Amino acid sequence: MKKLGKAASEISPRELGMLLDIGWRERTTAAWLIAVAGRTEFRDRLGELLLASEVPYAGQAYCVTLAGFGTPADVAPLVAYLDRYLPRPDLHYDQEAALGALLLLDSKLAADHAARFLAPDGLWQQWTDGLPGRDLDTPDRYQEFIGQLCAFADDAAQHCPTGRAGMAATDS
Repeated sequence: MKKLGKAASEISPRELGMLLDIGWRERTTAAWLIAVAGRTEFRDRLGELLLASEVPYAGQAYCVTLAGFGTPADVAPLVAYLDRYLPRPDLHYDQEAALGALLLLDSKLAADHAARFLAPDGLWQQWTDGLPGRDLDTPDRYQEFIGQLCAFADDAAQHCPTGRAGMAATDS
């Protein structure tokens, strides 16, 4: 974790931007470094990448990062993602991670943005019903999983020499 915290504090915004322009491995790495350093200036970019879903595997890291930021501004990209991809049961991307992140944000912010997705016959049920043969966990399990990943990022952030607040201040 020390190496992750150190790397998150040392990488430049330009380097992170370059990583976000490459493949899924690089984008996933960048998202984790952004999460650990708390670099909220990348919020909009991560939201755009999540919504575009251009590469596999990176979306979960974007969701963890947004949930880890933990502000009302982080809700919108997750809601936009769920609005776009839950009506598409043919696309099994990062719906579980996005819902888990949104539920975690709802918990942190004392909000209820996920309720409309989870309503009986809502988009979540329609999406899961459209996935024959898939054994899915319950939404609270996705929230718990995203919470565990956010806790990992928080632990690694303890090893950022300048701390999260210092990173945000230097990147503004």
